[in-house]
Amino acid sequence: MTTLDFLLLALVAVLLGIELVTVALCLWRYRSTEVSAPVSQPKFTLLRPVCGLDRFDAETLESSFLLDYSDYEVIFCAAQHEDPAVAVLRGLVAKYPHVPAQILIGDDRITGNPKLNNLEKGVQRAVGEWLAMADANLLLPADYFTRILEVVQADTGLVTSPPIGTRAENLWGAVEAAFLNSFQARWQISADMLGNGFAQGKTLCWRRDVLAAAGGLVALGQDLAEDVASTKAVRAQGLKVRLVRHPFTQPVGRRSFRAVWDRQLRWARVRRDGFLAIFAAEILLGPWLPALLLLGMGQGALVPVLWGLWYLAEWGLARVAGWPHGPRDVAAMVLRDILMPALWAVTWTRRGFEWRGSAMDRGGSLTPPKAVK
Repeated sequence: MTTLDFLLLALVAVLLGIELVTVALCLWRYRSTEVSAPVSQPKFTLLRPVCGLDRFDAETLESSFLLDYSDYEVIFCAAQHEDPAVAVLRGLVAKYPHVPAQILIGDDRITGNPKLNNLEKGVQRAVGEWLAMADANLLLPADYFTRILEVVQADTGLVTSPPIGTRAENLWGAVEAAFLNSFQARWQISADMLGNGFAQGKTLCWRRDVLAAAGGLVALGQDLAEDVASTKAVRAQGLKVRLVRHPFTQPVGRRSFRAVWDRQLRWARVRRDGFLAIFAAEILLGPWLPALLLLGMGQGALVPVLWGLWYLAEWGLARVAGWPHGPRDVAAMVLRDILMPALWAVTWTRRGFEWRGSAMDRGGSLTPPKAVK
């Protein structure tokens, strides 16, 4: 074996090792039974922005009223009276009169980010010590607030959770879940286990004083996405972003290839804009580079072994964590990894993306939607 072959084989081992270490960190998280009991029961304000009505939204929004916590309020935020989610919300508020809830409608143009604009009125009206912002398509467990408080320490400024994709109804829905689960959630959990947690916009639970010190939602509009800005704002105050021990779930349903591609390209551009060096290294994360290195060394017989270890580890993690892990889900992991190099390459062609009618770029919107009348 030449020196070059030895170095290439070492690189293959390092890339496989990184994959296995991140899986091991997540397995440790899920196998551990040690849980810290919350030391206090602060008041929470649950803020849920709505924009349109997707298939599972009636169920996920109703979960806002089924939380096992004594002191919380719910504020739903819509930009327009005509939004179809508003009628559903009014029905839910009437169905659960014992839960303090209100629906606020209006659009405060404080940033170029439509979600932040929608949430601003809710933040101004909120009375909680903690502000939990949860997207409409996130299914909240009954112990939602307890899971948040379990990880709060003195230096915690923000608690977050990646979404775990469940209830995929076709292959592309399973691919979407594969991106969410054994790729994005695995890396985010691993980073948190190593003390370097970062925010995910699906749910952002802020200490109210930390958000105020950061400059409020206006400050979060200075980056391409609010989760990137949130991570930077918390770290700038010398505080930590922490993840709940077991992430919350998001029903996926059916997806088309185009929907999966567009969503993943949008998130890739967010990562590129917010953490350039980390995104640049993403090309090393899939199984294809180590496989190509083995082929280049004339060690093609080792490629099936590499792939077997790679996907067996991910399947094992999904099984232990209770994530989707059937044969279709394993096929979806392979399809995901086929798409990743193409997504990585296309991400470099331009910055920004279109989201809900707004062309988003760093620091704001290039073409904001029409103002609400």
